[in-house]
Amino acid sequence: MGRIGIDDLEALQTLKLDLSEQDELFVAQTECTFVFSNAEGWPSGVIMSFVRADGAFWLTAVEGRAHVKALAGEPRVTLVVTNAGTGSPGRQMLAVRGVATVHRDRATLEWFLPKFTSRMQPADPAAFARLLDSPKRLVIEVRPVAIAVSHDSRKMPGNGRGGAAT
Repeated sequence: MGRIGIDDLEALQTLKLDLSEQDELFVAQTECTFVFSNAEGWPSGVIMSFVRADGAFWLTAVEGRAHVKALAGEPRVTLVVTNAGTGSPGRQMLAVRGVATVHRDRATLEWFLPKFTSRMQPADPAAFARLLDSPKRLVIEVRPVAIAVSHDSRKMPGNGRGGAAT
């Protein structure tokens, strides 16, 4: 076995994000891949925007979407967050396993919308909130139970793609 990131990419288990690095990623990124089991039992995923609060991930959808329907039968999900598009150096990823709860009550939506729209559309959060505040709008809370896997290419010598060691 050679040097990780220079001679091979086999043993990457030591290249994990620590807690502070996970938090940095969650602050930098606003999107995740929301992975769920569809009605036929197949793993499925959709890209969704999220905010974090009270130790959970909070997302929104509309009643009737496949991922919302699936949560009624199987609330276990995985959220995959990467640094793609953030401008952060290297390649980071984190897969968070969690249990989803669907909130259909007005109080949760009223708490959620200002937090969500301020993060997603800081130039005009009120306009975005008006757009999202629709009759079938709901909020999905995902409470993490485990980190399935994480990776941080900044922790490997070279650039992780066979570049020179630094």
